[in-house]
Amino acid sequence: MNRFVLLGVGALALAACSKPAPSDTATPAEPAAPATSAPAASAPVAPASPTLQPPSFDCTKAQSQAETLVCGDARLAALDRQLAALYKRVQTSPDELDIAAEQRGWIKGRDACSRAVDPHRCLVESYQTRLVELTINGGGIQVPATVEYRCDDNSKPVTAVFYNDIDPTAAVVSWGRDQAIVFPVPVTKDDNNGGRWGREGVDLRTHNDQTTLEFYGTTLQCQIARG
Repeated sequence: MNRFVLLGVGALALAACSKPAPSDTATPAEPAAPATSAPAASAPVAPASPTLQPPSFDCTKAQSQAETLVCGDARLAALDRQLAALYKRVQTSPDELDIAAEQRGWIKGRDACSRAVDPHRCLVESYQTRLVELTINGGGIQVPATVEYRCDDNSKPVTAVFYNDIDPTAAVVSWGRDQAIVFPVPVTKDDNNGGRWGREGVDLRTHNDQTTLEFYGTTLQCQIARG
């Protein structure tokens, strides 16, 4: 199986917010693009729950500050349960040992979120990223067409693959050999006729036929390549 991994700077997608990570049992992140233009997106809104349901692990035995934060937040607890269920399913794959090793590394990264400037955002992006990685690596999904961009700096190719039909909705943005998983960002009036996806350190914004990519300190002005 060709496994999807964050490469180079893309690996810093987690480090930028203090690499996030699941519990030992598996607490484990944008849309399909048309041929000629990138799709608009709106960020999903997590419904408020009057009752806080626990995550997949026993909160009385939380082993890190990150797990304690997950236990006290409805959205994080829901992501943890979702990741635990997905991880359990993919453990039956031929790459089970690789997946287990990746999961242990992910847990260490997730726990580092407690030292991030914004621990909550770091944890959300950590869980979402792992969900997307496991979903893509697990197979059984149709990989959308790759959108290619022509940018003012063409020293490295810029592409994006928009996954509309997975949960969470996400996109894999590549700049050369570096990759990052980004998620829908709420649009504003300035984003009319476009959309926006991002994570800590990465921002992909479309407006009409113009695309701006901020990728860990580098800003590129791009247009979708046509033919």
